Amino acid sequence: MDLNSIFKAYDIRGLAPEQLTTEAARAIGIGFADFAQVPAIAVGHDCRLTSPALSDAVIEGITSRGTDVVYLGEITTDMLYYYSGAEDLPGLVITASHNPPEYNGMKLCLAGAAPVGADTGLEEIKAIALDPQPTSAVVGSVAERDALAGYVDHLFSIVDVDTFQPMRVAIDGGNGMAGVAVPEVFSRTPADVIGLYLEPDGTFPNHPADPLRPENLVDLQAVMEKEKPSLGIAFDGDADRAFFVDDQGVALPGSTTTAIIADWFLKREPGAKVVHNLICSKAVPETVRAAGGEPIRTRVGHSYIKQVMKETGAIFGGEHSAHFYFRDNYRADSGILASLVLLQIMSEDGRPLSEIRMDYEPYAQSGEVNFKVDSKADAVAAVEVAFAPGVPDRLDGLTVDLGDRWLNLRPSNTEPVLRLNVEAPTAQDVAAIVSQVSEILGRY
Repeated sequence: MDLNSIFKAYDIRGLAPEQLTTEAARAIGIGFADFAQVPAIAVGHDCRLTSPALSDAVIEGITSRGTDVVYLGEITTDMLYYYSGAEDLPGLVITASHNPPEYNGMKLCLAGAAPVGADTGLEEIKAIALDPQPTSAVVGSVAERDALAGYVDHLFSIVDVDTFQPMRVAIDGGNGMAGVAVPEVFSRTPADVIGLYLEPDGTFPNHPADPLRPENLVDLQAVMEKEKPSLGIAFDGDADRAFFVDDQGVALPGSTTTAIIADWFLKREPGAKVVHNLICSKAVPETVRAAGGEPIRTRVGHSYIKQVMKETGAIFGGEHSAHFYFRDNYRADSGILASLVLLQIMSEDGRPLSEIRMDYEPYAQSGEVNFKVDSKADAVAAVEVAFAPGVPDRLDGLTVDLGDRWLNLRPSNTEPVLRLNVEAPTAQDVAAIVSQVSEILGRY
């Protein structure tokens, strides 16, 4: 049982079966219970074939420490965050998010949906899991609860469904967990839903539940072309992320959606703070400032975003990867809530999304480009030297500001890979920087 490899990243996900065994899951359950030191913990899981057994093992570990479990069954990740916030309980969901079917993992939170990351508990949980102390506690109990109805009521306390206009919406659930919530949620709206792969299936038979990759949007875009709906939505495997496709069948970058939603919130709460990660387009902080808000730049990752939102009282947060965080949702990310907010924005604006987005896309972007290298540190240093006239910072990897263009090069936590993002005034400018970085990294 190699818990060190399991705890490498800022959470526990994307792990192969030989890593996240039931033995390891039970040990993590022990570690989480002893770290949290609370009477009860909420536990749920996704539809992956290994998830029920891993969930049982986690529950066994938690209850062995005398801690009760509230078992939520098959849920989206944001349903766990809702329950944690509403009931003020720590929570754990078994999920590998967008990763391949054979992978699995966990996402954890403390009471109030507070994040558990590298700096907020994972190291302590690992230490306990590696060396649990004896306990004489009576075994905790397990009580089953259904979180769906309360979750849906909570979502509609944030958006105003009375403003929604009738429109057709195509939704690709990717055979992930969106299917457990989408029918109930959208039945409360005037939307005419065209459903695609909404049946949860842990083998993900139609395409990977990773809409960040353009090839996984092809089926949704084909439906958009044929049926001509106003909006397309694609969820990742655990439905905490949503990707949007406009009425012309063109996908929105996460930065564009972040800017659109941030602008909408700031019209309702002028002067509010908005958090964005450092890979978001410059259009995001520019939009926030133009709307009278205060942009706050952070590292990439949900635990960092949520912590900064708590510290600053930010109303909203967004990432390039299509995680969208809402103060009124316990600062947690929710793809389904982001979808409802976008529907309200479109209803109030009246223009097609293909026109709305034009107000928020002044730059060209590369998207994430991955490079395999043998020496990540040496490769990053070489890129910094090559772009020396620019202004570098090391908040997360290497970011070089070149005035009207920038690049960020971040090392993967788990692979010999560097991840490059570039933004510039034109696609040709972006291509030139990507080519220059590619030539440098090819030496390493």
